[in-house]
Amino acid sequence: MNGHGIPRRLLLGAGLAAAAAPKAPAIAQNAPIRMGSLATLEGPFSSSGQDAYRALTMVMEERNATVAGRRIEWTRESSNARADVALARARKLIEQDGVDFILGPLSGAEGLALRDYSRTLTGKTIINGSSGAADTTLRSPSPNFFRFNTDGTQWMAGLGEHVRRQLNFSEVAIVAEDYAFPYAQAFGFNLDFCRLGGRVHHLWSPLGTTDFSSVIARIPRSAQALVCLQGGQDGLAFLTQYGQSGGGLPIIAGSVMADQTLMSARGPHRRLMIGMVSAGPIADVIDDPTWTDFVARYRRRWADQGGLASPSLFAVAYALAFSAAMTALEQVNGDLSDNQQAFQRALAGLRLTAPTGAQVRLDHNRQAISDNFLTRVEERGGRPVTVAFQRVREVNQTLGMPEAQFLALGAPSRDNAGCVSG
Repeated sequence: MNGHGIPRRLLLGAGLAAAAAPKAPAIAQNAPIRMGSLATLEGPFSSSGQDAYRALTMVMEERNATVAGRRIEWTRESSNARADVALARARKLIEQDGVDFILGPLSGAEGLALRDYSRTLTGKTIINGSSGAADTTLRSPSPNFFRFNTDGTQWMAGLGEHVRRQLNFSEVAIVAEDYAFPYAQAFGFNLDFCRLGGRVHHLWSPLGTTDFSSVIARIPRSAQALVCLQGGQDGLAFLTQYGQSGGGLPIIAGSVMADQTLMSARGPHRRLMIGMVSAGPIADVIDDPTWTDFVARYRRRWADQGGLASPSLFAVAYALAFSAAMTALEQVNGDLSDNQQAFQRALAGLRLTAPTGAQVRLDHNRQAISDNFLTRVEERGGRPVTVAFQRVREVNQTLGMPEAQFLALGAPSRDNAGCVSG
């Protein structure tokens, strides 16, 4: 058990010892379907991984751990946001635990590693959890890797234009962790902001940084706002230290900073978050009955058991990925034979409704096309919440640009952050 009441290994339904599970894909209709999952319960995104597993536990229980008349056997693994660790845990799930498919991982570099690993597999499927690095599906996609969440670049759709035109900021400093997911976020923000004449300074720090004093000291005096592309413990540490240093620039948030995993924490950072504008695939307050229902179910399940005030982005992404897996399995009546070809065809053709109420479909690279939200942090009922004030509909992975033109811009990196003028 961890502190949130979620056991490390769950065998739901009638018991079957893990050691006795056959290693080949299940074909017999009365055999269990073996699902492995991977999320971060260690390292800087541990709180995010915990919420991802809350959502998975909830939706699994709601199905009574069955699909197409077959029991679901769930083996859970943990990572720490490092690609090598995620790869080792994924290999264990496939090669030792004999799972039929993996649901995960959570973070950007992990997703790239599992994408590459999936190419080496036959008769196995990986369905992304929440990792958002753009190139996981955009460049060299794998035929058995599916991502039903939009990526980090898509999550910034509309924000750069809003900051430049509506907030009228012409110069900002981006403070970001130095790895694949923040590169994608910076790229998505900069494409619009720089095209509209904005100027950007980039300040990168290693994942897991605890002392941000040197970063704070390098924030240019000319910057009118900070664009903070951090999350988890890194985001909390930066905002806390920035507030303690007397910093008062307006904060524009990346998608994983404007999230209940950070806003539920108490401390001096919270005063900086009120009024903060962000973008991403969810908000605490969305005027949609599907979202209202999902939030109510989450709160009932996790009341007084460590749940957040509202489901996090990670909870929503993992619940959506699970819904995709279950819907596809129902369509093929639980058939995972023939190297899972029918299952993978069903996944590729799905049309789903996300917990937010947004419609989701996949493109030719098996990457989600869906809606994005612009949000603002408001104080409601004595706590900060993100409130959606604009919806950007059907955002694709190239942000509406022809694919060849978008690919010609190059892959997001610390040296290619998407700031193309004009």
